[in-house]
Amino acid sequence: MENYFNYFTEIEEHFQRRRGSLLLLSTLDWALIETWREAGVPLEAVLRGIDAAFEKYEARKAHARVRRVNGLAYCTQEVMAAVEDMKEASIGTASAHKDEGPAPGFEPERIAAHLELCSEELGAATLAEIAQPTAQEMSQRLRGLAMGVRIEQPDLEELERTLTVMEEKLFATLMTTTPEADLLAVREQAARELAPYRRRMQAVQIRQIEQQFLHKRLLEKYKLPRLSLFYMSQS
Repeated sequence: MENYFNYFTEIEEHFQRRRGSLLLLSTLDWALIETWREAGVPLEAVLRGIDAAFEKYEARKAHARVRRVNGLAYCTQEVMAAVEDMKEASIGTASAHKDEGPAPGFEPERIAAHLELCSEELGAATLAEIAQPTAQEMSQRLRGLAMGVRIEQPDLEELERTLTVMEEKLFATLMTTTPEADLLAVREQAARELAPYRRRMQAVQIRQIEQQFLHKRLLEKYKLPRLSLFYMSQS
């Protein structure tokens, strides 16, 4: 599994440097980064795309007054172009760094601690009565996975797939137990924030970002963790 430990942070800092200010990324921006990460977009492609977008912006700015770049979505087209440019060079790189020891940042003790923390947060979450059994079942499952990690070096790809399936089950449960009015309010907020950028994105990208936006808001609402190994504490 490719180590994207600093994926979010590096993109945020690079965007802020190019913009020339410490503009905090919005929920929409984080959802967009999550979409890129899950699609396997290399960090280098995102950074190249941001650079290219700002170079075009500066060129336009020199000849006419243009609105300031206020969101990462402005860079979407250039990021996708950078992905295409890097595609041939990227073939086969996913397995280029395999070895027998633990991958940097994915030591067993750190993984086990992450799984146990997720277990605690799921166990303590206040959910609808119908969703509680699912949360408790997942909490116990995570504790079992943590015990297994401490006994034997895990297969990171297999473990990440397991956690992904668990997250999908959790999101499905939240979607069916959250009041319709709350879901509608989140969708409307996502639509408002996406409106200025829709013409720069493909329909599939918009749907993915809207879904990530909704998932992020639901996790915040119920104080639930992300299970993916990417979200492990770096301390």
